[in-house]
Amino acid sequence: MTRKLISIIIPAYNESECIEELHSRLAKIFNSETDYDFEAVIVENGSSDDTYEKLIRINQTDPRFKILKLARNFRMDGGLTAGLSVINSDACILMTADLQDPPEQIPSLIRKWEEGYENVYGIVTERKGTGPVRTFNSKAFYWLAGKLTDNRIPKNASDFRLLDRKVYEAVRMMDERNRFVRGLVAWVGFTSIGVEIARPPRFAGESKAYSLQVIDLAFKGIFAHSYKPLRIITVTGIAVSVLSVIAFLVLVLRWILVGVPFGGYGTLVTIALFTFGLLTFMLGIIAEYLGLIYEEVKKRPNYVIDHWHR
Repeated sequence: MTRKLISIIIPAYNESECIEELHSRLAKIFNSETDYDFEAVIVENGSSDDTYEKLIRINQTDPRFKILKLARNFRMDGGLTAGLSVINSDACILMTADLQDPPEQIPSLIRKWEEGYENVYGIVTERKGTGPVRTFNSKAFYWLAGKLTDNRIPKNASDFRLLDRKVYEAVRMMDERNRFVRGLVAWVGFTSIGVEIARPPRFAGESKAYSLQVIDLAFKGIFAHSYKPLRIITVTGIAVSVLSVIAFLVLVLRWILVGVPFGGYGTLVTIALFTFGLLTFMLGIIAEYLGLIYEEVKKRPNYVIDHWHR
């Protein structure tokens, strides 16, 4: 009987200090899970250090580790998309190269897959070594994403997950340019379950997930998977219109009973500034959606492959 193949897809960007430890720990998992064949597709995501050179040496000594070199950095989701495009396995596991997704948790994902679950995702119960700003950003994102996507994106769900063949094939069929893999996997559905995982600190080096980039990705992820911000504009416009009519009627009534009052210049200026700020905010939301549309109509690829070391 042919053993099933599981691919591990790992984007790596300037992870020179982690890559050899990653190879060592993954190799132990591969050797211990004797019922399966494994391959690791390391997506070299435009690194400027010697990550690529170390990966080539690993590939030469352990052919289970294959290197997909991209022409430049296409960020985490671009790297994952590139990795998904080259595999032909029974299941795949998505994870990071900094070892914050512990390879030792891979067997627990596989056990759930064996039970019949097709999307087994990690639920982060603890974020060790993460600063307060990043922790706040994560909590705010999951709260907001849950509200705006009808809880389609589970709270604290990470990219560390196992996907059955039919799940990852459905995801890679979607050719949209604003890639948010977690959202795409949630959108396609299938039988899903979460596995609690305490995220350890980075093994070495510095995080490449800078706050502004993470916030930008979070907003793109929300806008790409929810129309509710646009509905907020409609609801706000209706509410402001109703309040304006009420205020007008109150002023007319006061004019009839008291006379024409003129005072409160500061109040008028405040209302004008508030209205201007509100309109600017609404235009900003529309601009975000227009930006997403602009990216889609250009139809540029989500990644460019430089070399594929099989």
